[in-house]
Amino acid sequence: MKGIRWPFGQAAQASAPESKASAAGPLIAFSHVGRARWTPRDYRSLATEGFARNAVAYRCVRMIAEAAASAPFQVFVDGARDNAHPLARLLAKPNPEQSGAELMEALYGALQVAGNAYLEATGGDDGPPEELWSLRPDRMTVVPGPQGWPQAWEYAVDGRKVRIARRADGWAPVMQLKLFHPTDDWYGFSPLEAAAFAIDVHNASGAWNKALLDNAARPSGALVYGARDGERLTAEQFEALKAQLADGHTGAANAGRPLLLEGGMDWKAMSLSPSEMDFIAGKHAAAREIALAFGVPPQLLGIPGDATYANYREANAAFWRGTVIPLVRKAAGALSGWLGQRFPGCVVEPDLEAVPALQPERDALWARLNAATFLTEEERRRMAGVGT
Repeated sequence: MKGIRWPFGQAAQASAPESKASAAGPLIAFSHVGRARWTPRDYRSLATEGFARNAVAYRCVRMIAEAAASAPFQVFVDGARDNAHPLARLLAKPNPEQSGAELMEALYGALQVAGNAYLEATGGDDGPPEELWSLRPDRMTVVPGPQGWPQAWEYAVDGRKVRIARRADGWAPVMQLKLFHPTDDWYGFSPLEAAAFAIDVHNASGAWNKALLDNAARPSGALVYGARDGERLTAEQFEALKAQLADGHTGAANAGRPLLLEGGMDWKAMSLSPSEMDFIAGKHAAAREIALAFGVPPQLLGIPGDATYANYREANAAFWRGTVIPLVRKAAGALSGWLGQRFPGCVVEPDLEAVPALQPERDALWARLNAATFLTEEERRRMAGVGT
């Protein structure tokens, strides 16, 4: 794994004393000081059943991660934008293997699947970091400190562990970005976990439909033995009949094949009512719940149903305003607080002017500002969010 160093046999770095502390922190960490705090969910199951086997959840994660990663970051030094600053170059090319957009796509994707995302800064032990690497959230474990904040993180692969501790000056070489969790102090809550029930329903609907197609797209029926005087089939006859039906009358290849009955046999089709067969509506309802958990308008996913937005453009704008932009600003704020300690005076902000999806809204804003003749040019630019 790139970016991880394995100092086996070496003592863990000592954490620096906290200069500021919360009064409730020691109570939170009382029973967990120095010990790994394991994630309370099965990340692998969520990733397998939700992301890998559900097209709706997969598309939601991809849409959010790719859209958020398409909004580049800009670095401001003492209020002025500086594209040539070392931090700007680091964000544009964080490591030899990835571009800045690729790194952030991995960060945003992990955040949607696990509710937690991690970046590790390497190089420059006493100065600015030289590389940034994303770490898989299922391999990371928070080690709480005496003040309730993480004092280290453990990264485990195939039974091997490495502890990444805070530096002597208190700076953490790991940034943990997490979503709000109402009952956990160290880990975030994943949208994939919130949508787990709807994902199970959606997957089960697909499996049911596949089984129906495998059986020639017909509902099951009953083979009735109508012999008189209470005569019953022998065990051998019963097994032979089941084998004959399985081999010759099930599967798509045997669709429409006639059934030859004899000796008092009668086929009774077990027809289902339209309401019982209407599993498609239930599947679409589950898909809308999945989209709701991720904050993606169903129209953008091609899910039929109630049209919340008038058109695709309106739905796309709502997706950016309600889901993508808050996520990008959250990441920019976290990067500013984390890397700003190594690059004094620097602030990371998203460059929303470079996002094509927001161009119609910007054009409408400029049109309104240009029509406001009582405003000065400087006031218009300030209200539009661009520097003078």
